[in-house]
Amino acid sequence: MRAALFDLDGTLVHSAPDIQAAANSVLAAEGLAPLSLAEATSFIGGGAAIFVERMAAARLPAADPARTRAMLAAFLDIYEGAVGRTQPYPGAVAALEALSRSGWALGLVTNKPEGPARALLTHLDLMRFFPVIVGGDSLPQRKPDPAPLRHAIASLGAGAPVFVGDSEIDAATAQAAGVPFALFTEGYRHSPPEALPHAFAFSEFSALTGWLTR
Repeated sequence: MRAALFDLDGTLVHSAPDIQAAANSVLAAEGLAPLSLAEATSFIGGGAAIFVERMAAARLPAADPARTRAMLAAFLDIYEGAVGRTQPYPGAVAALEALSRSGWALGLVTNKPEGPARALLTHLDLMRFFPVIVGGDSLPQRKPDPAPLRHAIASLGAGAPVFVGDSEIDAATAQAAGVPFALFTEGYRHSPPEALPHAFAFSEFSALTGWLTR
């Protein structure tokens, strides 16, 4: 049995509008200016704490660790329920269904905290595909450390794994773990595709399914 492991935000789902809305609720309570969608998208990738640190740096007049910690707590209170604006990318669900039917073992490795990740997957009816879910707080390490990806692979117990993601962090994770990387080019990366090490790049999920099954 082969294994395909996926990132979540920017890979399987376009979640930036929900993350932006949660962030702007926190900023409004603090009397600070809201984030644009482009700003919020640019802060995604390192997990909730990194997101809030970047948000605070962009809006606070000076570094304020105590206020940033309070903003993170407020953000996390909202984050688990922030699912109403998120949608799977076109073709993503069909790809998961096709791989599952073909006997692939599927796992999820994200820097999103595990609770919000599971809440989002449940809302979108995607939990059924993933017997293994590793969130940004599931282990002491998070991506780009290879430990979360290696842990998910071992938990699936399948061979010849491939990691599918959209960002510099995902590419670095796969490289550190020695796993082939498939790059979704329509996600939240900041560099051109050619700057990220990858075995395959795709903009449509049907192309990923074809590449994997070949």
